[in-house]
Amino acid sequence: MKKAHAALALGALLISASPVFIKAAAAPGVIAVFYRLLIGSLVILFPFLWTTFKNKTRYPLKGIAIATLAGIFLASDMALWSMGIMASNATMPTLVVNLASLWVGIGATLFFKERHPMTFWLGLLAAFTGVSFLIIHDFYVPAGLLEGLLLGLLAGLFYAGFMLCTQSGRKQLETIPFLFFSSVATTVALGVYALLLHAPFTGYSLHSWQMFAAMGILIQAGAWFMINYAQGHIRASLVSPTLLIQPIFSAVIAWLWLGETLSLWHISGGIIVVIGIYMVHFSTQKGKTKKRTQQSPTPTVEIHE
Repeated sequence: MKKAHAALALGALLISASPVFIKAAAAPGVIAVFYRLLIGSLVILFPFLWTTFKNKTRYPLKGIAIATLAGIFLASDMALWSMGIMASNATMPTLVVNLASLWVGIGATLFFKERHPMTFWLGLLAAFTGVSFLIIHDFYVPAGLLEGLLLGLLAGLFYAGFMLCTQSGRKQLETIPFLFFSSVATTVALGVYALLLHAPFTGYSLHSWQMFAAMGILIQAGAWFMINYAQGHIRASLVSPTLLIQPIFSAVIAWLWLGETLSLWHISGGIIVVIGIYMVHFSTQKGKTKKRTQQSPTPTVEIHE
């Protein structure tokens, strides 16, 4: 379990740099995330084939179908999110897309019958309030921030669908095959979106290709492998609030790299988010201790960018 938590923390830190890479790539957002997924899928292909042929594994069609659906959800999330980043800044869409954790908490209760103590909901409310503080600060600022906000909010709904599918799909497939099948589906769907938006696939500078490669290897292959590994050992309702810390890291990286400034409101909202995450972790760990005395430790999947 310690490995799963460490993988989750490092994966969250790496994906926090993703919006900054997209902004710095000097390419349409949907193209940046398309090449991130394409390169990442190629990197994952080798361990996937090795594992498959070595173990002579036959994957259940249900697991492949769920992974494919998860990939389509993720493609929709990433297309809208990256468009929001290019329309505004690296921070705003990343902040609001992480409100997906609220939808995941509700969805996990409705579809997977997960029960949470009052402390969990208070912590999630605190995290939601902290992110709202950050949104309110920039709501009336010009330069496309409202467009980025709306695109990020819509992306968050698809991101929640991805996480809920992952919770179900990881019961059918191990980390590498699930990540591979979902990544391939996401890549294909993003390619379709790029065609529909008439975004060119070629003609970019060496710097842009370096950004694409860094995103594909470090974020898509590296970070999401660690997050998918964690999803196989930690509940969705714990992983998703943990990923709420991503906007804080993203804001700091954007400040250092792109010069996007942090205000007192940003800092205050970030502190509230951290408090909310701590409350969620505390309530979830307490609940898991009680459950260990009642059932065997099956790997329930406890789950943008």
